[in-house]
Amino acid sequence: MDSDFKGMFEQDDEMRRAELIRKIEHSVENLTLPELEALYYDMLTKDYVK
Repeated sequence: MDSDFKGMFEQDDEMRRAELIRKIEHSVENLTLPELEALYYDMLTKDYVK
């Protein structure tokens, strides 16, 4: 695969990742304390939080 072509996909992945992080951060900022605790527990049980 041509390196420029591959780089285009990597950049798209990085842009998508940054967009998802931004959306998740915005959503988390608006959660109530019980919602945050539930999210934390869920992430902890799935080993996303260490």
